[in-house]
Amino acid sequence: MKQHIDSSANNIAGLFTLSLRWVIGWTYFSAFWRRLILENKLIPEEAGYIGEKFNHFLPNALGIKPIIEYLVSNPEALQTSMVIFTIIEAIVGLFIILGLFTRLMSIGVFSLAMGILLGSGWLGTTCLDEWQIGVLGIAGGFTLFLTGSSFYSLDNYLIKNNLSLTHKKWFIFLGSGSLTIKNLKPFVLVISILIFGLTLFTNQYFHGGVYGKLHNKSVKPIVKISNIQYKNSQLTFQLFRVEGADVYGSFLICIEILNENNEVVKFINQNELANFPKEKIHNHYVAKIKSGKHSLIIPLGAKADLTIDLRDIKIRENYKLKLTDISGAEWTSDIK
Repeated sequence: MKQHIDSSANNIAGLFTLSLRWVIGWTYFSAFWRRLILENKLIPEEAGYIGEKFNHFLPNALGIKPIIEYLVSNPEALQTSMVIFTIIEAIVGLFIILGLFTRLMSIGVFSLAMGILLGSGWLGTTCLDEWQIGVLGIAGGFTLFLTGSSFYSLDNYLIKNNLSLTHKKWFIFLGSGSLTIKNLKPFVLVISILIFGLTLFTNQYFHGGVYGKLHNKSVKPIVKISNIQYKNSQLTFQLFRVEGADVYGSFLICIEILNENNEVVKFINQNELANFPKEKIHNHYVAKIKSGKHSLIIPLGAKADLTIDLRDIKIRENYKLKLTDISGAEWTSDIK
C-alpha cells in the first residue's frame, strides 16, 4: 500500500526544516569555502594540506581504513580524491542551501556524513566533535530526504512555474514535491531505528559512550613500535602514531637503548633528534615524521621506519628500545 504526503503537508514540512537545510548546507559548502577560497589547502607542499588531516583519520577508522591507507600511501591519488571530495562538498552544500534537487543532495549529505562518522568519529579532544557531526549529518540528511524543500527554494520555484521536469516521477525523488512511498510509516520507522542503532553502536565503539568505561583516543599520544631489526650495527624500527590530538604532534625528546638490567647503553637526546638525518627516516604516508626545532615530531597517523647507528655498542639478548615524549609518556619494546 502506497502512502501519499499531500502537497500542503509537504510544504509545511519543507518550511519547518528550512533552518536545518541552510545550516547543513553551509556546513558542507563552508568546507569548500575555507579550503579553497579563504585559503588553499589543496596544495600538498604547503602547511595545512587537507590530505595530511585526512591521514589523521587512519589509525582508528571504522570499516574504511583500507581505503584511507591506500590514498595516504599514494599522494597523487590522495590529492585527486581531495579535489573531487571538495567539489562534491561544494555542490551538495550549495544545492542544499538553494533547495535545488533537495532529495538527491540529501543523499549526498547522508553519504558525506557517513564518511565523516566512519573515518573520524573517534576524534575530538574536548568533546565528541567528529562523531556528533557524523551522526547528526546522517539524521539530518534522512530528514531532508523525507521533507524535501518547499518555500524559499529553487525546487519550489520550478514547481510553481510548472516546468515540465517537475511532472516527471524522478523529480519527486530527486527534487521536491509530494512524496509517495510504499508503507511510509514502517519505512520511516525502520530507517530511523537503523540510524539510531548506528548512533549507539559508533558511540560505544569509538568512545564507550553507552556502557562501560568512557575513553577518548584524542587526548594522550600513543606511538606503536614494531618491525625492530638489528643488522650490521644498524637498528631499524617502525613508529606509528595511533592516538592523541590531531592538531598537535607527539614530540619525541629521547631514544634510549636499555640492557638486560635496564641500564642505558645508548642515549639520543632531543638536540640530536631535532637534527635527525632525513635519510634515516622513511615515511609511508603523507603525514610525515620529521625533525622539529627541539625534537622529533610525530603527527597523528604518521608511520615511518627509522634507522639509528649503533656501532659504539653491541645489541645483546633482552635489550630494549625506549622512547620518551615531551609529555613524559614512554613507550618500550624488546629488541629481538
